[in-house]
Amino acid sequence: MRIAVFGLGYVGCVSGSCLARMGHQVWAVDISPAKVEMINQGHAPLKERGVERLVSQMVHSGKLRATEDPAEAIEASEISIVAVGTPSRKDGGANLDYVSRAVAEIGTALRRHRGSHTVAVRSTVPPGTMEQVVIPVLEQSAGRETGARLEICFLPEFLREGSSIKDFFRPPHTIIGVPHPGAARQIVKLWQPIKAPLYVTSLKVAEMLKYADNAFHALKVSFANEIGAICKALGIDGREVMRIFAEDRKLNLSPLYLKPGFAFGGPCLPKDLRALANLGEEGGIDVLLVTSILKSNLRHLHRARDLILATGKKRLGVLGLVFKSDTDDLRESPACQLVRLLVAAKKQVRIYEPQVDLERLIGANRAYVEEVLPDLPRMLVPTLDAVLAASEVVVIAGTHPEFAGAARRLRKNQVAVDLVGLAPAGPTWRRAIEGLCW
Repeated sequence: MRIAVFGLGYVGCVSGSCLARMGHQVWAVDISPAKVEMINQGHAPLKERGVERLVSQMVHSGKLRATEDPAEAIEASEISIVAVGTPSRKDGGANLDYVSRAVAEIGTALRRHRGSHTVAVRSTVPPGTMEQVVIPVLEQSAGRETGARLEICFLPEFLREGSSIKDFFRPPHTIIGVPHPGAARQIVKLWQPIKAPLYVTSLKVAEMLKYADNAFHALKVSFANEIGAICKALGIDGREVMRIFAEDRKLNLSPLYLKPGFAFGGPCLPKDLRALANLGEEGGIDVLLVTSILKSNLRHLHRARDLILATGKKRLGVLGLVFKSDTDDLRESPACQLVRLLVAAKKQVRIYEPQVDLERLIGANRAYVEEVLPDLPRMLVPTLDAVLAASEVVVIAGTHPEFAGAARRLRKNQVAVDLVGLAPAGPTWRRAIEGLCW
């Protein structure tokens, strides 16, 4: 294919060179005369093992050429890839000036180039940028609407400095955000040879994925460092702790615990987080990440409460109370804490929990209920039908299989608030169901 890459920074230089290596004809566009000259002389404007050699090979093969003139590159291309910087503004937000300028230049050049063209943004941008900034700027500058002959997509990069060429050809995944199904087929075709799972999704999901990835990477570094700091204070080798920790692919490094939903709770996680934070305090270590986890979890619990209270209804039915659906353990259950908050807000609450038999609760489990929800015997109802009949709002707070059909049985004047992702998705149900994270 014939491709114009806008921006000769790290992402643009590596992406353009690698695309040329794949056999495509690449024009690299930059406002810096020095970068353009370096490329055309066969030199990379950055230092990393393998990049200089790759640039030199591609330039001398005739597959890679640089220019300061956007119109020249657009005239020779069928695809444009925007890979300019999005540095931080003073308030921490992303500066989108370079993206807007590059897209405007592409659109202006396309006024004279009326053939079909696809624009892919590879720069990291906040969710909504494609719809609110890129598409309007492109349409205005090109003098035509995006559609069949002027397509747009978002194509985030997953290149690590130091291993960028390897990461280009073997990324963790390829994400292509499109405005509607079937769009940007040229980009899908372009990236199909890359050895990675390919996901075509919405523009906003693709934009957000890049931020989620980087935030999680930063979180892992900070987590390992805080554990290491606590270990150091206790005379433990933190490297050995985290080495063995990372060997667990079932729980630690896995998709488990990474599904948006309700707050965590139970007899282990809260108490162990408190103990770990206490260890840091005793060792003189300020473990901000560890101590903030419980605060973040409490705030998420409050989001659930606020979502329910926003319905303005007084009679609430809660489905699920236990920590996990296959036990009767209520200790520090987030559903118990939620019910407590709703009662404090003067709401009438009825609960259906098939796993709880009050006469069989003993020990710490019973003591917790008596402390947190002393009125639980009055709130419990014996059947799903009973809680549906008594409620204006049905809160799905557990994952027991019996709860899955509750949303299908709502009356017209009832609302369901799904905290765990159990209710069916689809246009039939969206009018009556509100999710916590979706």
